[in-house]
Formats: sequence, C-alpha cells, structure tokens
Amino acid sequence: MISHTLPLAASGLKIDWTKMPTYNTIMSLAAGAGLILVVALGYRLLRPAGTVNLDGWVLAFGALGFILVTTGLHMTLTWPLAGQGFPFDNIIFGEPALGFGTLLAFAAFYLWKRGDTLLAAPDRTRRIAHIASPVSVLVFGLGLACFGIAAAGWKYTLFAAPPEEPISGEFADMPMLEASFMSSLYVLVGIGALLFPFALHRPRSPLTLVVGAVWALAGVIFLFFGGLNYFTHIGLIVNTM
Repeated sequence: MISHTLPLAASGLKIDWTKMPTYNTIMSLAAGAGLILVVALGYRLLRPAGTVNLDGWVLAFGALGFILVTTGLHMTLTWPLAGQGFPFDNIIFGEPALGFGTLLAFAAFYLWKRGDTLLAAPDRTRRIAHIASPVSVLVFGLGLACFGIAAAGWKYTLFAAPPEEPISGEFADMPMLEASFMSSLYVLVGIGALLFPFALHRPRSPLTLVVGAVWALAGVIFLFFGGLNYFTHIGLIVNTM
C-alpha cells in the first residue's frame, strides 16, 4: 500500500527508490501488534483474581515502542520523507506511529519499574485509572488525529495503490475502495482512543468493551495488512525499478 498515485512514464510507472524510502510495512506490523497487546493486557489487569507476569509485557511493549518511535520519529522529522514529494505521508504514518510508540515505550518502562506495585494495589482498576488519567489526554488527542486522517483519506482519495503494485493494484481503478479501507481502520482506532479516557473511570461499563473490540479488530487488520504489504511493496519495487 502506497498512499498516493505516482505519475506514469512512457514505459510505465518508474520510481527512484533512492528518494522514496518506504517502511510503513514494519510500522503497520508493530502498530497492529501493539493494539492487540494493549487490549490483551487490559483484559488481564481487569480480572479481579487474575495474575499477570509483567516481564513478557515489558519486553513486548519495549520492542514495539522502539520500532515505532525510531521509524515514526525519522518519518516525522524528515520533511518530506519521500523526495518525490508526498509530505502528507509524514503526517499519516509518521506522527501516529511516533505517538503510539512513545506511549508503549513509557508503559514498558513503568511496568518494569513499578509494575509489581500496580499488581499489589488493593483496588487495581482504580489505581490504573489514577495512573493513566493524565496520559489519556494525549490518547484522546491521537483519536482526534485519527479522525482527521480518515477524513483526509476519503476527501482526497489517499492510500490508492498504483497498478504496478501486486494485489492492491488490481483495484487501482477504484481508488475510493482502498481509501475507504484505510480510513475505516483509522476510524476504528480513533473511536477507541476517544472513549479511552471515559472507559478508564468506568472499567466495567460497555465503554470498555467497545474500546477493546475496536482496538483488537484494528490491530488484527493492521497486523495482517502489514504482513501482506511485505509482498505487495517488494512487488511494486521490482515492477517500477
């Protein structure tokens, strides 16, 4: 999936890949895995009698946070990342990855240093809400950003793949299809992010179920779509060199 359609040369689409770094493959995988694991850990922490071994979660959040922070920071600060001129990619992929990765990295650090204290709290859910409330403002803001990205995707028909890209390119003459697919993913993440601050203080309410459901669904789709993109992006590079 390339988030734009490039001009066709006389002999077909040609891309100077030295000026078009593309690594939203690993970003999609990491973001999908991160969403799934956030939901999974939340489920375990909300179980009254549940025991949680935090070591694995620290490793997972730390690894995913590192991937998303490094790639997201580079994409955010390199303006534009694609030398052939698509600065909106920096906003669509780089900034959300940087925000989510930073949250995962700091969550890993907190669980490493203070996780045992959290698990030992008499009222674990209240303790979680107390700790996460300040950062939930950023989560809410990222939700607003996701809706903005989704709206831009629909309005400007972003995310459309060129015909030279395998699988996704089969729908090149229907650009709104992939635009709707990707924009809908951002909407799912955005819904969960907007509801997150309210669900924190009502952990047994339907709000929590909605947050978990939309993030888990979006995470699974991002994970599998990112894996698929390893084939489609390699094919696009081969077809346009």
